[in-house]
Amino acid sequence: MIFRVATRQDLPAVLALLADGGAGAGGAWGRVRDPVPVEAGGAHERAFAAIEADPRNELLVLQDGDALVGCLQLTYIPGLGQGGRERALVEAVRIRADRRGGGLGAELMALAVERARGRGCGLVQLTSDKRRTAAHRFYERLGFTRSHEGFKLRLEP
Repeated sequence: MIFRVATRQDLPAVLALLADGGAGAGGAWGRVRDPVPVEAGGAHERAFAAIEADPRNELLVLQDGDALVGCLQLTYIPGLGQGGRERALVEAVRIRADRRGGGLGAELMALAVERARGRGCGLVQLTSDKRRTAAHRFYERLGFTRSHEGFKLRLEP
């Protein structure tokens, strides 16, 4: 298993992971998807380039042989709380459907937490869709606690 920063070549496989069962995204839980084509210069490619260029953002992948089996994004947020230390925000956590239940999610999250700790973060935080009760149990098993109620405001183009 290799844990590493994603490259542009990983983008189609990462998009397939994100489409694989994302609650509210129209995904079908438990289905393995083929790599998603990426339009040159399109929105996904521009977003990836912005993440790659920003030292406060990392798209991380878990690779097994030639296949990507997991991903997540870490965003480091500066702030005055936590003694002035950054906090790490975990987003877009996915494990490929046919590899779930074998401990890869826990391994991926442990590696992300260690990465945040190594950077000097004072806190790791995440949000999870209220409908994903199994994910909530997973995060609680990893030591995360429910501490806040989250709110979102969708901004339509």
